[in-house]
Amino acid sequence: MTDMSPSSRRPGSRNGRTLRTAGDLADAGAIPRDRVDAIADVVGRYAVAVTPALLELIDRSDPDDPIARQFIPDRDELAVTPEERADPIGDNAHEVAPGLIHRYPDRVLLKFVSVCAVYCRFCFRRETVGHGEALSQSELAAALAYVGDHAGIWEVIVSGGDPLVAAPRRLQALTAALAAIPHVKVIRFHTRVPVVAPERITPDMIDALTAPGATTWIAVHANHARELTPAAGAALGRLADAGMPLVSQTVLLRGVNDDAGAMADLMRALVEARVKPYYLHHPDLAPGTGHFRVPMAEGRALTKALRGRVSGLCQPTYVLDVPGGHGKVPVGPDYIHGKNGTCQVEDFQGRRHPYPEAAVDRRPESQPRRQKRG
Repeated sequence: MTDMSPSSRRPGSRNGRTLRTAGDLADAGAIPRDRVDAIADVVGRYAVAVTPALLELIDRSDPDDPIARQFIPDRDELAVTPEERADPIGDNAHEVAPGLIHRYPDRVLLKFVSVCAVYCRFCFRRETVGHGEALSQSELAAALAYVGDHAGIWEVIVSGGDPLVAAPRRLQALTAALAAIPHVKVIRFHTRVPVVAPERITPDMIDALTAPGATTWIAVHANHARELTPAAGAALGRLADAGMPLVSQTVLLRGVNDDAGAMADLMRALVEARVKPYYLHHPDLAPGTGHFRVPMAEGRALTKALRGRVSGLCQPTYVLDVPGGHGKVPVGPDYIHGKNGTCQVEDFQGRRHPYPEAAVDRRPESQPRRQKRG
C-alpha cells in the first residue's frame, strides 16, 4: 500500500490541508457557500483534491480562472453525452494483468497507484481514480512477471493515478525491479506532482526514481503557464539536475489554453523549466467533460499558429487517442498541398510555394552499389 503515515502526509498535502470536500472548498473561498450542496453531488461521483500549491494560484476575482477551471468541481460534470465513455481510450481492451496495459509492441503502461495529488476535472480515468491506493503485492508481482516474460517490452510507463504520491521506498523498489529486467531500458513516470505538490520532490524521491540498468524519463502534466511557479520550476530543476530528461503532456482545454497566446506562454514556460514539450492531447470522451472539449479544427488551427509564433523547441505534437483502444495518432496541421504530380509547401505565414517532386534515381544498373563496411 502507498505510505500514508503522518510522516509522509497525504499525497500533495501541506500540513494535511489538501481540500477534498465541497465544505473544504467553501471554507477556503474556492466556491461560494451557496454552491456547497450542488458541488457535493459532483464530489460524490468524482474524486476531488486541491493542494495548497494550487489553491494559492487561483484568482478568486476571476470567474473564468484557468487554474480553478481545471481543479474546482462544477455541476457541468454531471451532464453526460451519448458519445462519452467510461473507458474513453480503451484501457480495458488491452489490460493483460491487473493495472498493466499492453497497447503498443515495445512498451506497457503500469497503473501503479489509483490516487493522485490532485484530480483534474477532465481526467480520462476519472471513473477509476480516487478509489483504493495501489496495486497489491501479488498484483504487482504478476505485472512484473508479464514484463519479464515479454522480451519485446523496451519501455515501462508508470502511471495511475499519479505514481509520485507513493512513498519513495515503494517507488525505489519498483524502479529497481523494472531496471533488473534485462530488456527494459527505459522507465517513464507520468506525474503532476512537481507542479501541484513540488515539496514532494525531495532527495529521497529523486533517488527512488532511478536505478542502474535503465534510463528514467519524467513526463510532466501542465496546462497553463501559471502552473509553472518558482517552486514548480525548482522541483523540475532538481529532477533535471539528477539527470532525468523531462517531457511534457498537455491537454487542450476550453477556457484554459485554447488560444495561441496562452499555449505559447505555456510551451515557453516549460522549455524555460527544462521540460521539452511532447504531447498536446485532444480531450478524450470522458464522462461529464463536454464543457472542456474543443473542436479538432480549432486545435489544428492553434497548433498551426504556434509554428510561426514560437521556437521549434516549443512545438508539441497534437495527438488524438482513438476511442476504443486503438492508440494515439497525430492530428496536427498539414503543410503539403497538391495532387496529380504537383506539390506546394505552406510556410509558417500561410504562403504556398512550389516544390519539385523527388528526382527519380537514374543510376545505371551496372553501377555498383557502395558496400557497407563491416
